[in-house]
Amino acid sequence: MLRQVNNNLLRRANQNPWSCQWYCRRLLTAGARDDTSRIRNMALVAHIDSGKTTLTESILHKSSYLATPGSVDTGSTTTDFLPAERERGITIQSASIPVEWKDWHFNLIDTPGHADFGMEVESASRVVDGAVVLIDSVEGVESQTKGVWRQLDRYNVPTRLMFLNKLDRPGASFKSSLLSLLAHRLHPKPMALSLPIASFSPEDYSRAEPGVHGLVDLVKWEIWKWDDHGASSVSPLPQTVEDICHSEILPFDHPIIPHLAPARIALLENLAMFSEGLMEVLLDLPSGPSSYLGLQAADIMPHLRKATLRNDVLPVLCGSAMKSIGTEMVMNYVGELLPSPMDVRHQIEAADAPLRILAWKVSWDKRRGWMTFVRVYSGTLKRQTSIYNTSSGQKEKVSKVLLLYASEAEEVETLPFGSVGVLLGLKYTRTGDTLVGGRGPTSPKTPQVSLRNIIPPPAVMSASVIPKSHSDLDPVQDALHALSRTDPSVRVDTQEGQILVHGLGALHLEIVEGRLRDEWGVKFEFGGRRVSYREGLGHGTSSNNNEWTTEVAGKPVTVALWMAVTPLSETEHGDPVWDDNLVLGPDGKALPSPDAFRDQQDPMGNIARGIASSLSNSPHTSLAFSHVKVHITGFKFPQEISPSILAGASSAILRDRIRSAGMGPVMEPYIKLKVSVNEDTLGKVVKDLTENGGEVLDLASDAISTASGEEELGAYSTDGVYVPPEELSPSSASSAAANSAVSSPRLKRTIHAVAPLSKMLDYSTRLRALSGGHGLFEMANAGFRTVTGSRKMEILREIGRA
Repeated sequence: MLRQVNNNLLRRANQNPWSCQWYCRRLLTAGARDDTSRIRNMALVAHIDSGKTTLTESILHKSSYLATPGSVDTGSTTTDFLPAERERGITIQSASIPVEWKDWHFNLIDTPGHADFGMEVESASRVVDGAVVLIDSVEGVESQTKGVWRQLDRYNVPTRLMFLNKLDRPGASFKSSLLSLLAHRLHPKPMALSLPIASFSPEDYSRAEPGVHGLVDLVKWEIWKWDDHGASSVSPLPQTVEDICHSEILPFDHPIIPHLAPARIALLENLAMFSEGLMEVLLDLPSGPSSYLGLQAADIMPHLRKATLRNDVLPVLCGSAMKSIGTEMVMNYVGELLPSPMDVRHQIEAADAPLRILAWKVSWDKRRGWMTFVRVYSGTLKRQTSIYNTSSGQKEKVSKVLLLYASEAEEVETLPFGSVGVLLGLKYTRTGDTLVGGRGPTSPKTPQVSLRNIIPPPAVMSASVIPKSHSDLDPVQDALHALSRTDPSVRVDTQEGQILVHGLGALHLEIVEGRLRDEWGVKFEFGGRRVSYREGLGHGTSSNNNEWTTEVAGKPVTVALWMAVTPLSETEHGDPVWDDNLVLGPDGKALPSPDAFRDQQDPMGNIARGIASSLSNSPHTSLAFSHVKVHITGFKFPQEISPSILAGASSAILRDRIRSAGMGPVMEPYIKLKVSVNEDTLGKVVKDLTENGGEVLDLASDAISTASGEEELGAYSTDGVYVPPEELSPSSASSAAANSAVSSPRLKRTIHAVAPLSKMLDYSTRLRALSGGHGLFEMANAGFRTVTGSRKMEILREIGRA
């Protein structure tokens, strides 16, 4: 099985002599994957510019995959290989890469941080078992940090490690970053496993020099030190308080020395609150603080791992990915604390069970064709296997199985249970589809339950796509169809003969435009961008018509469908699968999306298709509907007729109901804004926001305070949490002191607001002019809101309906 892989690796090793060590490690890949307990399926997630891709490069370098790490600034990174990514210096699509570290096998996924590419984080969150969440130690928790945190919650990824990055920057603060976790309610029990050493020279602390040159591992009770070339050395710490002060590792007057023993004692005592076994160990120790210092890591790690897997604690590490400081420690704790597929598997998942895999991403490659990223949830996938798509009802044939190393690939024969890989040859599979072994639903070994789907975020902005000539129409439509298959957050429809493409933001649509030109080479023009409005159900009397008549083979056929159509009440919540509408079946349970029905002849699947068609296009405004509740209570059709007739019937009946109810309220997307400006320009920025329909929620003088609804409960308590002193980050103390000077005319203020997206499309230019180029802002989706009567008329005129 390994012969072809080994020959390919050996050839590449001969071409690149530096990669001999890399070759030897990769040679052991198959052996590591065979032991499922050593696999770690994990993602790197964070706010934009927090250092995910830089940490990925550092991991690849430390694991000997790369001779030297690439740089985002120079466009030489491994996982950001698309031209648009290297040009802009941001991650646009998630990239998967296998990494060997010690005797662990990491399936590492580097994800985008920009909210416009949230679908990539959505799909990655669905298939990983754990995540490393990064925070910029200068900024603390930011808007998209909370966004990706909620995505991990949504897909039940409880096990996470926190990495406080960029501690070498001026103003970075270990203490403030840890407190921001509590202030933003990410986790009630963050637990510092390491402490930063800004410098091994005490004089640098007195001069408030920024930096990080070493780390203290509080669990293994050792000090890591990095030289100017990024090489690390590890020294064990003394096991008595008295010997620490006389150790040769640190000068006797180093500021961190008084905090070492208290930090380790706090770690053990806080962890013991979640482990009776560790509590008994601590109670049996002799009295005195030195007894805590002699406890071996092997006696601590099992308790820490169990508490982490239960999400009782949030392990916190720190360092600088740019300087590769803390990378090895992150990799060690990923292996020791994050779960394997064996730790999180469900009842239907097992190595010896029938094959079941989930397609979590689909991409197009000019040389390889359609590439389907999958995770094996049970069984073993082999090359040239026939599989069945339970989501679409299509049969597929796997031509090749690949392990993808960013843009490079290695062909393998099998993917065992728990593995992540890429399949070639699948023609119909889309993101979120479940694939099983066998040739169809009648196979006795075919599992009947589909895996949980991946839900695309709702589109908030659209643009028209205009082919340059009539002969370009079909290529443009084919390219848009292919693009929406690779990125399900791109939605394409036709309104009054005009092709519209819907996306998650202005940047998202820019990337869509570029990909259509560069990857598919079609000829078109992009029209002006506009936000995607929604319409609600009208307040008029809905039609009671429950029948629809058509002709089949020249004979009249009548179909009856009983449904209740009402607006959502204030206590009801829309289903993301139905674009924030709520569709219920006869049993009162939420109806799955049309794509979730594997049997094309399923009556409820056809009804779902018809309802989706009607809700996607209003007869009054051509806008999609939102906040509409449709409850199907029953149906009847001639048994000699195909159930597919129910699609047309449900669409026509629902459309008639909607038309008779009249035009409903119009809703537009709103965004949350966090704007940071100098105090002398605060008034002008606030005035601009209010004049453009914005609502200021809070004015704060720091990055932690915010008045968004989710923080109304207040910060988590620091009880049972070790909060390190500010002097461990010397430059942060000086910057804080400087900022406290009330006479400073350049005091930064933070504005938290909500505003209509339609008024914020050019906000970057406006803010630059208002703040003299010193303003910064972040945006996050805030959902749809009903507009006023005057604003409704403006929107109707904008879309040509008034």
